Amino acid sequence: MKIPKRIQPLIDDGLVDEVLRPLMSGKEASVYVVRCGDEIRCAKVYKEAAQRSFKQAVQYQEGRKVRNSRRQRAMEKGSKFGRAQQEEAWHNAEVDALYRLARAGVRVPTPYGCFEGVLLMELITDEDGNVAPRLNDVSMSEEQALEDHAMVIHYIVRMLCEGLVHGDLSEFNVLVDENGPVIIDLPQAVDAAANNHAQSMLTRDVNNMTRYYAQFAPQLENTHYAEEMWALYESGNLTPDTTLSGEFNDDTAPADVDALMQEIKAVLAEEEKRQARLREASEED
Repeated sequence: MKIPKRIQPLIDDGLVDEVLRPLMSGKEASVYVVRCGDEIRCAKVYKEAAQRSFKQAVQYQEGRKVRNSRRQRAMEKGSKFGRAQQEEAWHNAEVDALYRLARAGVRVPTPYGCFEGVLLMELITDEDGNVAPRLNDVSMSEEQALEDHAMVIHYIVRMLCEGLVHGDLSEFNVLVDENGPVIIDLPQAVDAAANNHAQSMLTRDVNNMTRYYAQFAPQLENTHYAEEMWALYESGNLTPDTTLSGEFNDDTAPADVDALMQEIKAVLAEEEKRQARLREASEED
């Protein structure tokens, strides 16, 4: 097949030996199956910003920083140089997320580096060596749905403990091999602590996954994993091995302002008495 223009430099540099076939084309990138020596991998070729159909990219970039202050200023100003740096940061975000999540125990494709807007990474295959299907193409039993949903929730917990929220997780961004779900497509991953939209993105991610698996296991429909997870995260009680129940009671009862004011007055009165005792003791001395 004709070699994509963006992959040609990788062939020239010996990083890729052959482009075997296109794999898929999405809203942010086109993916190809390539041969690197004796290994079959995939090459994700990111589309230019003007060609991407990914919506609200600015929302996802909130909270992202680069170490070089000049680059950061240029990105904030939106200059030509800044836009180029923004693109590079978008590409590098996925590589960084893949390495971090792999270390955190989340199943993601192994990355082999990003070169001029082309990400080389592991090709996820099924037990027969064929390209693994996306979750949306997979049917399963109720038992399997419950097992795989629990695994995905466990991965999302570990992602959050690593400080990341996928931001675009759905049945279209999960592959399924013989060992279960594999999370893919992470260039839009956001910093859970620095992005003001992190909670809503996490909720959407969790609800997307739960909704899909609930087709096969209806008992998942009334669960509240996102709310439970975020509450534990905010309180500092979420760990990579936290087991969630799926239950969450949001205390929406109105605050008893009168009782609160009485408590405050009592504390202030007690403090006045303490200060008076201290003055009396000082005068006696």
